[in-house]
Amino acid sequence: MTTTLDRPPAAPPRLRRDRRRWAWGLGALAVLLWSLAGAGLVTGDVLNPAGTAQFGRFASAALSPAVDAEFLGVLTRSALVTVAYAAAGTALALVLGAAGAVLVSRTTWGRRRAGWLAARGLLAVPRGLHEAVWGLLLVNVLGLDPWVGVLAIGLPYGAGTAKVFADLVDEVPRGAYRALLAAGAGRPAAALYGLLPPAAGGLLSWSFYRLECAVRSAVVLGMVGAGGLGYQLALSFASLRWEQVWSAVYALAALCLVADVAGRAVRRRLAAPPSSTRRDPLLTTAVAGTVLLVGWSVWYLALSPASLVAGRTAEQLAYVLRAAWPPATDGGLLRTVGALAVDTVQMSVIAIAVALLGAVLLAGPAARPARSSAGRRIAGALLRGGLLLLRAVPPPVWALVLLFVLLPGVLPGALALGVYTLGVLGRLAAEATEELDPRPRAALTALGARPVAAWLYGVAPRAAGPVLAYALYRWEVAIRDTVLVGLLGAGGLGALLASELATFDWAAVTTVLAAVVVLTWLVDLVSDRARAALR
Repeated sequence: MTTTLDRPPAAPPRLRRDRRRWAWGLGALAVLLWSLAGAGLVTGDVLNPAGTAQFGRFASAALSPAVDAEFLGVLTRSALVTVAYAAAGTALALVLGAAGAVLVSRTTWGRRRAGWLAARGLLAVPRGLHEAVWGLLLVNVLGLDPWVGVLAIGLPYGAGTAKVFADLVDEVPRGAYRALLAAGAGRPAAALYGLLPPAAGGLLSWSFYRLECAVRSAVVLGMVGAGGLGYQLALSFASLRWEQVWSAVYALAALCLVADVAGRAVRRRLAAPPSSTRRDPLLTTAVAGTVLLVGWSVWYLALSPASLVAGRTAEQLAYVLRAAWPPATDGGLLRTVGALAVDTVQMSVIAIAVALLGAVLLAGPAARPARSSAGRRIAGALLRGGLLLLRAVPPPVWALVLLFVLLPGVLPGALALGVYTLGVLGRLAAEATEELDPRPRAALTALGARPVAAWLYGVAPRAAGPVLAYALYRWEVAIRDTVLVGLLGAGGLGALLASELATFDWAAVTTVLAAVVVLTWLVDLVSDRARAALR
């Protein structure tokens, strides 16, 4: 009989954790090489030399954007439309998120885990579809109504907000909540007075963050016909008016800069410990201004609830639902969906690899160190401006630009998503670097280490975990964004969805959308396991 003494000693926890990390790292490398091979970099011809001249004209126009009064007036009106869609869509998302949080909170379900899992699974459907996909679907029901843009932002954002709100509420201390229940209060009243006040800061911070994101989503919706800056950008691009394209790009960057700076200031104020019992004038002004902005947006877009309950809307919705169910299950379509799902995964993997490599290289120079020379601060500001420009331009625009010099396929879409994601991930990596303790790097510098060596040994090892976690979060977003670039011809499931929508084959559309949701869920699962291995 084998005794405890005969068994080999178990590996220590740290060694097991290191083994898991190595396994995940080698697996990621294998998937990346597989994705590069699938994109044609190993065996195929991917360059398009004929488009080099057009790409040069596009790049040179960056120094001479269109500044005539007529076009600037058009851009101003378009910017107002974009802001209105973003504000109204975010307001709707917050309302839906607050209501949905009650349905998916652990507090609501208690020990009934099956019901909690079912409610969470229900939210995965609207979250798994990109805003542009919602826009295209809603156009077929509502026509060219301003509610299309608002609902296309509000529905997926609302599902995501419900999940975040529920998590925030579930993590606050439960003492006051239990005391109210013991005193005879119902669960809704106990949650309202015992859980909501402690979570209010996190809820408000998330709300302002979603408003920033909604600005970019409104631009994307404009590219598929909702109006605003995205629509003007698409028109100028289609007519090859590169000066106007760059004017629209700079307007987008300015709008994103205002949203980023304002949102960051509010979130920092919320994260700081309160210095007194008085109301913070900045937060009060921000909340009041946002409420006024939402009211103005509803007026400016002329939103009318009557269009949502009109007879034609109900008839069109009933027709689409009847035509979309049951989903198409013929073998040819399923094989196509499977092959394009592989392309979609490969596209997202290459995109995240490009963005992660760029973020690692740029995180140090883009960070704001506590002490630095004037030249270093100027270079960092310029680099942060470049990252802002990368994330301000929607991925479909980067894909169209890259198609000048690359042949159609997985690679243009992957690189377009990589460039866009670099703008986001580079900012997050720089902020993670800023928040690290500066003393190890300062000690290495004092001992005579060169700046590069001090960064590699004093900063990079401690920043690696947060940056990799951010990259995995962005992979979840990238898998959705692949559908967006695919809608405009970059391949993957998005291209198939565009063709099925164009032919009004609603049963096939349902099949493709189901594949997108399942693929998004699988990527979320893998990403969550990978983040757990990094902890």
